[in-house]
Amino acid sequence: MRGRTWLGAALVLGAQLRALWLAAAVEVHTAKEVVAVNGTNQRLKCTFSSSSPVSPQLSVSWNFQPEDLSAHEPVFYYLKEPYEPPSGRFKARVTWDGNIERNDVSIMVWNLQPSDNGTFTCQVANWPDVYGTIGEVRLRVVQRVNISEIHFLAVAIGSASVLMILVVTAVIICRQRRRKARDRRLEAADTER
Repeated sequence: MRGRTWLGAALVLGAQLRALWLAAAVEVHTAKEVVAVNGTNQRLKCTFSSSSPVSPQLSVSWNFQPEDLSAHEPVFYYLKEPYEPPSGRFKARVTWDGNIERNDVSIMVWNLQPSDNGTFTCQVANWPDVYGTIGEVRLRVVQRVNISEIHFLAVAIGSASVLMILVVTAVIICRQRRRKARDRRLEAADTER
């Protein structure tokens, strides 16, 4: 019986320590999905919260997983200062856009291409909080809107507006006719009395 008591106490203590450890971990916050137009620049926002003050040893890692699920690619690294990638698809296309004092570790990706479709991950380690969540941002790069698509949209909006004006006008005319007919009936009823 005594062994069960010790086992129970150990399990309870383990659960409490785990809860305390999770409460002390770094939490990373990102947008879940971002849509950007081909050829434009996009800020990938990543913020964090930590139970510890911002450490001089704070590190940030940004990585990329293409849609085809090929190997992860490093995008950006920060440790005391930003380090842009020396090679790869994001060389000279990623810059630091964060502010450590505000717990912001965002980056800017320049000249987006359809090949940039995929998932970006943001991981923050703030000593002694070195474990925690990893933020994920799914980026979708879409083609620019063609003139014909804008024209079609303008025609659709214009047609809907004209139709709405016609319906409102018809309702107003019907109400006026009903009111005139009611007034005539009341006048006829008054003259008969």
